[in-house]
Amino acid sequence: MDERTRLIRGATRRPSSRRIVNPPIERGTTLLNARAADLHDASRGPTYGIDGAGVHRALEQAMAELEGARQVFLVPTGLASVTVAAMAVLRPGDEILVVDAVYGPTRRFFEREMKRWSVGVRFYPAGAGPAEILALAGSATRAVLIESPASLTFEMTDVAALASGARERGLVSLMDNTWAAGALYKPLDHGVDISVQALSKYVGGHSDVFLGSIATNGDTHARRLSAVIEDLGWYVSPDDAWLALRGLRTLPVRLAQHERGARQVAEWLERQPQVQRVLWPALPSFDGHHLWKRDYVGASGLMGVVLANGPAAAAEALLDRLDLFGLGFSWGGFESLATFETPQLARRRHQQDLGGPLVRLHIGLEAPEDLIADLGQALAPYP
Repeated sequence: MDERTRLIRGATRRPSSRRIVNPPIERGTTLLNARAADLHDASRGPTYGIDGAGVHRALEQAMAELEGARQVFLVPTGLASVTVAAMAVLRPGDEILVVDAVYGPTRRFFEREMKRWSVGVRFYPAGAGPAEILALAGSATRAVLIESPASLTFEMTDVAALASGARERGLVSLMDNTWAAGALYKPLDHGVDISVQALSKYVGGHSDVFLGSIATNGDTHARRLSAVIEDLGWYVSPDDAWLALRGLRTLPVRLAQHERGARQVAEWLERQPQVQRVLWPALPSFDGHHLWKRDYVGASGLMGVVLANGPAAAAEALLDRLDLFGLGFSWGGFESLATFETPQLARRRHQQDLGGPLVRLHIGLEAPEDLIADLGQALAPYP
């Protein structure tokens, strides 16, 4: 069946008795038992409310359909999906290879918290190829963390080749797949061991929930992931699980609209003299477009815009002139957003000169013609 059908099919399967379409939100700490012998019998289901109830299982099953995974775990945030996965595969004395363009809080976790664990991190250039990345692996290297497209600058990686090479060397491959939302690209189908994403973004779709998911087909990885979540107490509220499940049902429809709007805006931006280049993998002019075209079935609404060279104050003034774009972090909701991202680039180990200030845009579900008009009036005085 088509993925649009599979994501809804779980809600419409015929029940043994009459029920509502969506599973109910069950809030509770204590689960009551009929007999004392049942208190510790895990075969009968969760023994404590923290393990979740029907809505959690429904979301896990739907995410497993989406990711092509045997096992999916829910955690409170997208960041937690990365940190839990890393803690499940790394031990003191190990090293991990991490893309230098990694999401900022993920970088902070490896540079601060994992350092306390005596876990080393080696950052590889965002534009590096699989052979160049794997050449950095040493005797202590145990894993490689992939973001493709990479945060802010959107470099593409040949994920299948990197995952295959990592497996040959006994390395675990982890991929943050939030940009593609598990729908536009399937990391597990391309050989990645563990796929993570922030369900707060496109899956939730309404900018009102924090949640993350971890998907794997490896039984050993699943056992370790379960143990880390249990030991850290990283559990998810039924309200958050319900909101994410609601959003998941309409994910393919929304993503298609995000792409249509983003393509129209990106192609218009490329023609503007105030714009040096647009960083969106679905554009033929983008350096990694061939990988996107080969591996992806669509594009999301998140892109970077490198402005013609000018002062940071001029880029910030441009954002202040925008009327339809909200100024705020996160993305993946129905609304369009803009942020000024040049300051974040200074944290990278491998510096790159983009040639001008970097603005990040998320193209929401508004009419693209209106967004273009808004960008036009904001760009007019730049720089």
